[in-house]
Amino acid sequence: MLQIAYIRENQQKVIDALAKRNIEATALIAEVVSLDENRRATQAELDNTLAESNKLSKDIGELMKNGEKAKAAILKEKTVALKEKSKDLSEKLDVFANDLTAKMYTIPNLPADIVPHGKTADDNETVFQSGEIPQLHGEAQPHWDLVKKYDIIDFELGVKIAGAGFPVYKGKGAKLQRALISYFLDKNTEAGYNEVQVPHLVNEASGYGTGQLPDKEGQMYYVTEDDLYLIPTAEVPVTNLYRDVILHENELPVLNTGYTPCFRREAGSYGAHVRGLNRLHQFDKVEIVRIEKPENSYAALDGMVEHVKNILDELKLPYRVLRLCGGDMGFASALTYDFEVFSTAQDRWLEISSVSNFETFQSNRLKLRFRDKDGKNHLAHTLNGSSLALPRVLAGIIENYQTPEGIVIPEVLRKYTGFDIIN
Repeated sequence: MLQIAYIRENQQKVIDALAKRNIEATALIAEVVSLDENRRATQAELDNTLAESNKLSKDIGELMKNGEKAKAAILKEKTVALKEKSKDLSEKLDVFANDLTAKMYTIPNLPADIVPHGKTADDNETVFQSGEIPQLHGEAQPHWDLVKKYDIIDFELGVKIAGAGFPVYKGKGAKLQRALISYFLDKNTEAGYNEVQVPHLVNEASGYGTGQLPDKEGQMYYVTEDDLYLIPTAEVPVTNLYRDVILHENELPVLNTGYTPCFRREAGSYGAHVRGLNRLHQFDKVEIVRIEKPENSYAALDGMVEHVKNILDELKLPYRVLRLCGGDMGFASALTYDFEVFSTAQDRWLEISSVSNFETFQSNRLKLRFRDKDGKNHLAHTLNGSSLALPRVLAGIIENYQTPEGIVIPEVLRKYTGFDIIN
């Protein structure tokens, strides 16, 4: 959530920044500023009324002490009226504050200066590309055919158990999935990230804290009886570990990594581009989350990008890095880099990771602060990235490493799988 003081003091700058997201926000910002003015004016009037009531109470005490009961009675009548006024003002303040908060929750983060203008994924900028696209043999197949041929992932069995988008991993497919999770976690911990295991369900406050609510409510699975949401990404519980926390500046940066299953409804997704592992309702992902001092966060973002590059280089997959345009960025992000792996069998790029800096957008919602050496509190910057999401990485390995003899396992994974080919 943006800070209301920043909006109030930089109205045109906020409007111009949101225009990069293709949002015409003039009326919205005017409404937010008006609500804030009414809230502050009402708060000031309430404070003055309470101060006056407190003064009268002291005066009444003095008058009673001096035996001036008649004068005290007159002042008591005034305090009754002031208490009624205070009650009305307090109710009015709650309305303004709630309306303001509701409006503030609808405003996305402001894009960083280097975010390109654009409306769709077609307007994203390619900033890096690496790896040679392999030349596959003449009988090469997409992964949804290969997994059936080698009996390593069963989509139909998942449909029977839960529905479309819930695959069952079998045999060497399950071992390869587990190998990737272990490899990703090991790479992250070697880079200084602390491994955590977190709940797979979160409460409403956690969803609001990281910006999934109210923006992505329709994409999240909801457990009605318990008022809990299945997590769409480990980012939510891992970042919420620090909700309502004040860190000391010498505790920064905070680096955490965690593996979780992720659950997304992904309503309305059809066609070949979402076939097989390309789009699932349940999938596995290893996440990295950082909490940084503001002046260090963009250097940290660059470091996260390099870290994911290193993993993909070791897997020897062809990939590219995109800087997302304003129209394609997530609601809470100030700057996002997407990683895509090229699937030779599908002849298309598959998104496998997003690495983002949220600046103070999440920390303002979370009340996540750090205290400097002078004892002053500041909002921290939060960042997160997929390191990595498994389904499309797995699809890329299965398709790009296929041979007439079987699916070769990337060398870096063989110590985790215990085998070097699926045949």
